[in-house]
Amino acid sequence: RRVHQQHGRVGIDGVDARSNPAEFAKQLSSPDANVRRRSAEALARLAATDQRKLVEGYQLQEKNKEVRLALDWALYRMGRSEALYRIVKDLDSSRQDQAVGYLAEFESPDVLYPFLKKENNPPRVNAGLLKALGRIGDAQTLDLIKPYRESHQPYVAEAAELAHDEIE
Repeated sequence: RRVHQQHGRVGIDGVDARSNPAEFAKQLSSPDANVRRRSAEALARLAATDQRKLVEGYQLQEKNKEVRLALDWALYRMGRSEALYRIVKDLDSSRQDQAVGYLAEFESPDVLYPFLKKENNPPRVNAGLLKALGRIGDAQTLDLIKPYRESHQPYVAEAAELAHDEIE
């Protein structure tokens, strides 16, 4: 996590507990998609529930898919659990790495288990879940991912193997 301070001020990438969520919220209207995405990610890290209504509004109108994913991450962190379904769905897109990054910030892998156990997941969703679990998994995760190491779905066995090695 990049957190850098200059005399109590924090650059847009860095977020500390003293950061003012309202400052980041203002930047959600920036014409620059990168600024909007980083602001959404900052609000997610702050879990700034006081900004939730505003973030919900921006999420509905956001056209840029990377920014919309970041806004979903912020909403999930603000207590909107259904936003997690949209983040997991984005594992099956060009935004897989971004989604994996967010899922890998979870305190516990348990939240992801029900998604992995679902039937009919696209291969990229399973692979993405396995990548995230590789970063945050524990001994219980090793048991859960064992069958995926034999998967015939593209990318899945490889992701399970990597996750297994990372957790070990």
